[in-house]
Amino acid sequence: MAKTSNINYPADYLPTPLQDGFGLTPISPLLRTQFTSGRARQRRLYKSTPTQAAVTWLFTEGESQLFEAWFSEGLTDGVSWFNMPLRTPLGLGDYVCRFTDIYDGPVLVGGKYWQFTATLELWERPVLPPGSTEFPDYIVNADIIDIAANREWPQS
Repeated sequence: MAKTSNINYPADYLPTPLQDGFGLTPISPLLRTQFTSGRARQRRLYKSTPTQAAVTWLFTEGESQLFEAWFSEGLTDGVSWFNMPLRTPLGLGDYVCRFTDIYDGPVLVGGKYWQFTATLELWERPVLPPGSTEFPDYIVNADIIDIAANREWPQS
């Protein structure tokens, strides 16, 4: 079941998190039972599990003020789920997220910017839809297909 939210990250006023140091950590959907023989039984316990994302922002002073106010008022101090554009291996897309705890910061960087770091919980792991592995060439060579299509096909 897909999660939705009517709260949006103020992307028109605040930048997306920095790509440097951005990382995704999926929560395991597996249940593993170790036997005394040394073997183990492993099975999928859940089909949909969250992913945690380590994020960092650099904000100007005004952006910092807006971010902290949005976190406090708009998200009820980080309790609420919200929609946010994030870059994953699937590309830039909107994901339903929430903060796992309050952010760290602000930390003054270079005498001009304020750095905030946090861990976000994405409702779903960013993976291709079921059935996508039937056409691995289209996945692995998507950039070649995109380049050829844009270079060779006329504009409409």
